[in-house]
Amino acid sequence: MVSKSNRTLKDILDVILYMNPSTQQEIADKLGISRRYVTKLMQPLIQEGIVKRSYMIDLDSYEQIADRFENNIESSHHSENLLITSMLKSMRDHVKEELRISVESLLENDYSKADEALKMDFTTNTIFEKVKTSVETVVSINQQSHFSKTVLYNEIAYDLERIGDYCGHIAKFVVNDVYEADDDLLYYIKKMYKLNEKMINYSMEAFLKGKIELKDDVMDLEEKMHELQKNSLGEIATQMVETSFDDKERSNYYIYISRVVKAFERIGDICVEIVDTAGEFHKNIPRTITPRTFRE
Repeated sequence: MVSKSNRTLKDILDVILYMNPSTQQEIADKLGISRRYVTKLMQPLIQEGIVKRSYMIDLDSYEQIADRFENNIESSHHSENLLITSMLKSMRDHVKEELRISVESLLENDYSKADEALKMDFTTNTIFEKVKTSVETVVSINQQSHFSKTVLYNEIAYDLERIGDYCGHIAKFVVNDVYEADDDLLYYIKKMYKLNEKMINYSMEAFLKGKIELKDDVMDLEEKMHELQKNSLGEIATQMVETSFDDKERSNYYIYISRVVKAFERIGDICVEIVDTAGEFHKNIPRTITPRTFRE
């Protein structure tokens, strides 16, 4: 059984190690505890020289006491989770908003919303770079075994960044095309968007909270996505038959709207990849090395 004070002390040390706080009050604010409690727990370590007055940790001394925490504190309580997981949550929320605005721009044929969505993708890329840098910092500072899976955070951030890219495909359709999607296609697009929204929620819950059982829900949604994609592409094919080959602009429209439909499918595929990564991260379930496009 892990004592509350022992767990909190580990959290304090991790905040110092990875977040570079300037004061004890800043440490207290990050952990949601009182400054007096921080002082009480830190005082023995300051006296032993493990924590310096400038709130730096002597890494040699830290390694000597690390075993005290290693067997008792689960990985979810390490500060790389505290920091990077928080960044991934923000990235998830930002990407969901980017997807929402992209889809709304398509449904409403709203150029300003499409432009807003495209600008949001720059922020998505920035968050990805921040996660990547944070992971590199964690690994470089401490290469002990409990950090061996830290690099998987990079994969999740990259997956979210790719979802942002596909949101851009949707928004670019509005910016670049001269035709609006008709009501029949918008019907399928609304449904695919709702599936994507759920898949992002479920897959990220699986990774962030270890809810691996959500994989079944994600796979069920993926099947529904494939059915909607099939129907929507069938609708596009039917409309193409009725269009003259000489109408090049209209022909290009069908190509671009097909890419939009594929974007929803690819977002779904990425969500499956995220939930597979969650299985490896939390349960050591190996992922297949076969690309998804070649799986049955």
